Amino acid sequence: MRRSRLSLIAVLSASLLFPSVAKGTAAEKDDSPRFKVGIVTRTFRLDKPYNWRGAKTHGLMTTVWYPADAAAVERPQSIGGPGAPLFLAGHAAPDARVAASPAEFPLIVLSHGTGGSAFQMAWLGTVLASHGYIAAAVNHPGNNAYDGYTPQGFLTWWERARDLSTVIDKMLADSMFGARIDSGRIGAAGFSLGGYTMIEMAGGITDPAAFKAFCNSPLADAICKSPPEFPDLVRQYDRLTKTDPVFQHALAQASDSYRDSRVRAVFAMAPALGPAFTAASLDKISIPVEIVAGAADEIVPIASSAKCFASHIPGAKLVIFPGGVGHYVFLDRCTDQARKSLPVLCTDAPGVERKTIHAKASGLALSFFAENLK
Repeated sequence: MRRSRLSLIAVLSASLLFPSVAKGTAAEKDDSPRFKVGIVTRTFRLDKPYNWRGAKTHGLMTTVWYPADAAAVERPQSIGGPGAPLFLAGHAAPDARVAASPAEFPLIVLSHGTGGSAFQMAWLGTVLASHGYIAAAVNHPGNNAYDGYTPQGFLTWWERARDLSTVIDKMLADSMFGARIDSGRIGAAGFSLGGYTMIEMAGGITDPAAFKAFCNSPLADAICKSPPEFPDLVRQYDRLTKTDPVFQHALAQASDSYRDSRVRAVFAMAPALGPAFTAASLDKISIPVEIVAGAADEIVPIASSAKCFASHIPGAKLVIFPGGVGHYVFLDRCTDQARKSLPVLCTDAPGVERKTIHAKASGLALSFFAENLK
């Protein structure tokens, strides 16, 4: 039972996906940023039981980009080992002071794709922060390349919305950020399985049985393929339903509502798992939703996901980037080294410039949140 292969990012080791400072140029400098960008990391611990999905770290590791004091010194950020960057992740000032004014900023929580990491959302997080948003990206337990992979992390998609809601709780209580967040202006953005998470947070209801039926039907497409990390994921699913009480409990909650009423608008990039939602629940979504995707996405075909969501969600806006724009264009920009060693993640079609798509997508996100988080 399985889905988007953004998980191919697994070819990177966990250590290589940890952010590092490297020489280079910003991946997504906007023409008119209003703030310097600060960056901090948090590991949010919980004092209550939580489904960690077999992950090693029992905490929500979160990267936060935010408007920083004008005196902050930004440095190039990257993903990769020291001296060997693989992805360019914008400019930010580690541990900088929060900008003195305005008194409050809107909050955007960010959700990465399958097998990715919070830092793969840097291209968007830095732009949001430079325009006056606090952007917090979580590493989803059991499904991120920094902390490792587990079958539970790849199978319990619906738990991701709980991660984001918990991060909102923690950010509102954070000693550095809590008093600076406007709790009436909270939005969310995500890529691939993170895009699925957006639809879930907006009110979409997951039906694992419907997804399984789709994948067993003549309509099945690439969304049904198992990821490289777990080529036997269907067997893993069957095993866990029989032997793992925690997974059994989670599965019983799969079709619960994970709508977070604090989230007022969601921006979904190449959203996955359209067939996993009930059409009736999509029809009832009442908050603003914008969807962007590439016309040439072969990992998450737009017919069964992006277009399906747009056709059911009232008032949803759909932007399809034409031509050869594919799935992985929504990852951070690659270095020359990564283009050689990670061609699947880094090779865009002729004529497709990842920096240009990032600028267009981030511009759409800025306009969308400005309009809907007033």
